[in-house]
Amino acid sequence: MGSAVGASLPIAVGVMISPLPVVAVVLMLVTPRAKPNSFAFLTGWFVGVALVGSIVLLLSGAAVPDDEGTPTWAAVVKIVLGALLLVVAVGQFRKRPREGVAPETPRWMATIDTFTPVKAAGLAVLLSAVNPKNLLLVVSGAAAIATAAPGDTGAQFGALAVFAVVASVGVALPLVIYFALGDRAGKVLDELKDWMVQNNAVIMSILLLVIGAKMIGDGIGAL
Repeated sequence: MGSAVGASLPIAVGVMISPLPVVAVVLMLVTPRAKPNSFAFLTGWFVGVALVGSIVLLLSGAAVPDDEGTPTWAAVVKIVLGALLLVVAVGQFRKRPREGVAPETPRWMATIDTFTPVKAAGLAVLLSAVNPKNLLLVVSGAAAIATAAPGDTGAQFGALAVFAVVASVGVALPLVIYFALGDRAGKVLDELKDWMVQNNAVIMSILLLVIGAKMIGDGIGAL
């Protein structure tokens, strides 16, 4: 299990510091349903990451017999995933806002104060399991786990649990600030939100570039 956690941990950190989910929680914390919506979002985010990861592990388990090591196709999959991450990284960097220009924000941000806990959880699942950038990261993390512990279901799902927890730390951080700082939290969270919205494209492009290069390197090393 240790090798699987080690292989996937850098990718989990990449998911953890994805800006938009953190911004979503910050926005929810200034609405009338701050606590139920933010906790629902955190739960939905964890479930989305765990669900996608579980599907990848189950598919890899069905494709790899217990008595075999890491097959060549799994290494090729890691290289392909890494290449896709690099392509998305370039796209993100090209979309970065120019200096002095306000970045375009998703439409759901304007309606977040009307959200119910169910909608908040649904948004979290969409951002973690359907959004292409995060989906690629979670699939890459699960693929790293599958190739690090082939055939060992217990170790794989144990590592996936660690992956999902680490990937959820970023979403949980605004909640920690909210409860720890009390009345002072508003200013801190507002500054965090503004910085992440402004730098979302650059942050994601760097993350995807680093993780994509790691995936390609791991795949080549496994061939």
